[in-house]
Amino acid sequence: MQTLAYPSEIAGILRKQKYQLVGRHSAVKKCHWLHEMLVNQRPCYKQQFYGIRTHRCLQMSPAVVFCTQRCLHCWRVQPPDIGLEWSELGPDEWDPPELVVEEAIKAQRRILTGYKKHPKVPEALWREAWNPNQAAISLSGEPTLYPYIGGLIREFHRRGFTTFLVTNGTLPERLEALPEPPTQLYISLTAPTEEAHRVLCRPLLKDAWKRILRTIDLARERFDRVVYRITLIRGWNDRYADEYAKLIERGQPPFVEIKAYMFVGYSQRRLTLDAMPLHRHVMEFAEELAKKTGYQLYDENISSRVALLVSGAVKPRIPGL
Repeated sequence: MQTLAYPSEIAGILRKQKYQLVGRHSAVKKCHWLHEMLVNQRPCYKQQFYGIRTHRCLQMSPAVVFCTQRCLHCWRVQPPDIGLEWSELGPDEWDPPELVVEEAIKAQRRILTGYKKHPKVPEALWREAWNPNQAAISLSGEPTLYPYIGGLIREFHRRGFTTFLVTNGTLPERLEALPEPPTQLYISLTAPTEEAHRVLCRPLLKDAWKRILRTIDLARERFDRVVYRITLIRGWNDRYADEYAKLIERGQPPFVEIKAYMFVGYSQRRLTLDAMPLHRHVMEFAEELAKKTGYQLYDENISSRVALLVSGAVKPRIPGL
């Protein structure tokens, strides 16, 4: 059994939160919408917007408790939350991509085992879920801290997966070095200015904002399917439509998601319930941003409190799915 790259107390917290630990530093967790799709045939907004199959999506992170930021709204357990320190920028040794992918699939199948005989789960749906074909490389932590992120994406693609990579944008050099792009790149932009970023995201890197701007420029130059992910936090970043419009103009991403902050996990120790917007707040902000950018308000999902803006004639669905 491999030694974990973080304290055993953290492993206990993760297991209690129903994470499946993978190798030394990775993890898989059952998405709420995986359950909903299997049991109630209710897909997630990513199926609605982009065409991926909810029940075949594997939600994972290669850096589950490691990050370059300590965002107020993040559900990740952070050292100040529990008074326990670990190296948040990652361990000295990392597992190889082949191991991470293989063990992540095994972890997903452990999750799915209990659904095989569930009376409300169609057998055909379960059998499809047993062979996932979409990897959401997000979940918790900053995935690009994993030094072999390019190999991870390549290994998933080799196995027939599509990949959605979510990054906070603070490590543009990792994106620049990717041998092949993810199917879709998400850039999380919780704050649209350096000062707001310092307050909301509490970066561990001194030049974090400059790095984010470099990521925005790099994504415009090198990646086709880019999503700006704005986590809307009521009373914190919902007054910055003009500033967000400027970032969108700079990067010109094909898609912009505006999604409500959820009052879950360890974020409950840092924010209050009032910070979680209603869906109408999300839509009001999306409409305002659409007017300022010329983007089209393309779709919405009330259950997930999310709206999708698209640029010009771009269509959200992934070709081939």
